[in-house]
Amino acid sequence: MNNPNFASGPCSKRPAWSLDALKDAAVGRSHRSTLGKEKLSQAIRETVKILGIPADYLAGIMPASDTGAFEAAMWSLLGARPVTVLVWESFSEGWATDIAKQLKLNPTIQKADYGQIPDLKAVNWEHDVVFVANGTTSGVKIPNWDWIPTDRKGLSLCDATSAAFAMPIDWSKTDVATFSWQKCLGGEAGHGMLVLSPRAIARIESYDPPWPLPKIFRMKKGGKINRAIFEGDTINTPSLLCVEDYLDALKWADGIGLEGLIQKSRTNLRVVEEWVAKNNWIAFLAVSPEIRSNTSVCLSVVSDKVRALPKEEQSKFLKSIASEMGKRKVAYDMTSYKDAPPGFRFWCGPTVDPRDIRAAVEELEKVYREKITAL
Repeated sequence: MNNPNFASGPCSKRPAWSLDALKDAAVGRSHRSTLGKEKLSQAIRETVKILGIPADYLAGIMPASDTGAFEAAMWSLLGARPVTVLVWESFSEGWATDIAKQLKLNPTIQKADYGQIPDLKAVNWEHDVVFVANGTTSGVKIPNWDWIPTDRKGLSLCDATSAAFAMPIDWSKTDVATFSWQKCLGGEAGHGMLVLSPRAIARIESYDPPWPLPKIFRMKKGGKINRAIFEGDTINTPSLLCVEDYLDALKWADGIGLEGLIQKSRTNLRVVEEWVAKNNWIAFLAVSPEIRSNTSVCLSVVSDKVRALPKEEQSKFLKSIASEMGKRKVAYDMTSYKDAPPGFRFWCGPTVDPRDIRAAVEELEKVYREKITAL
């Protein structure tokens, strides 16, 4: 087994990564020094280039990972129009809670159970719409970007943290997109990326929210968007060690190209699909292939013997399997998210090698059969 790391964040490092990748980090230097700011600016430029972000969009580094970037967007932009939130897993439910209980905007919430997705055709685009591109905790992604109209009245706010660099993004359909370094490129935690369309920029410049904005959310200066943030002048102090690690990941990603990254993740999903097709005791949590994630792949055990167990015993049994997989050093951190239905979750993003996911699921089959026999 080459790499047993299947956690969904922080995710597996790129192939052949070592601490040598950090040898040129600007440690001990100010992030506002010429060297520090250039590295931050380079991280932004390379991100824009690889993802094909349009020239009239702004991309910047935000504190507190994807969560911080998305909260900054919601607190700065929402309230000018009615809001719809699409909920089908834990993190999108968190955004709905924040909008309802913290911003008190009385949003329309379109909700679906784990494994399913709300009716995207029923979305009212007179509203600002908040959604995730990929439900990291449910293994459900949006099927495409066609459901978002080009002539929408409201803004589309997309949490794309487990989609960017592994799934196509139609930038013309996003007004806000956020993601973190720790997901598809296997970077370190704590830093988020925020991408704003011209429509989102115009909203920030024309609208002042009625609530106080914490410093780490403030993106406006003198009534205009503070463009320095999007040139590497971060709101608070970033880790230049993490910046160096992200630059290393971006260099690796650039060598493969965006399409190559997407295809690598899809290949990993196909490995799991082929294995699931041969085993009638396991199934995808996602109810249909078109919404099946190719990064956060979520699986349910569907054998009658396991389903007959009380939920607490079922969860205990599945955790014992995951524990055994870790003891065998075949797959670490593969249990389902704490709020999700009991099961398994394998990160299958582009930093994962198909041979490793194949070895993991084949060993999972062995461990399951050993455990179910003893049950």
